[in-house]
Amino acid sequence: MAKVTLVFALLLVVLGLAGYLGTGSVHNTALIPTWFGLALGVFGFLAISPNEGRRKLFMHINVTIALLGFLGAAGRGVYGYIHASAAGKSPDAIALGSQAAMAGLLLIYVILCVRSFIAARRSGKV
Repeated sequence: MAKVTLVFALLLVVLGLAGYLGTGSVHNTALIPTWFGLALGVFGFLAISPNEGRRKLFMHINVTIALLGFLGAAGRGVYGYIHASAAGKSPDAIALGSQAAMAGLLLIYVILCVRSFIAARRSGKV
């Protein structure tokens, strides 16, 4: 699961950089997925360990980061859409797309982690 974490970390970094460059390098908040990707990447590398306790610790840290990132991205996306609609404006398509992509990636990652944790518990590896 640690290698899957590195893939999702890379996807988030690319998403953040694409959003930042897509806004003309003006909006620094477009880099938020990059910071979440870097955090997942660091703890993903630390989770690549023969020590089972260390691996479990860092994977639980990763899934917590991902869950918080999902809640934040989904919440900001919904809030931004509702706020723009209430003001009679169209929401910023790049920001909304980036938030939706980040929320989607992190939701998939959290689901994969939870399934992995359940499978490990059932197999008796825990």
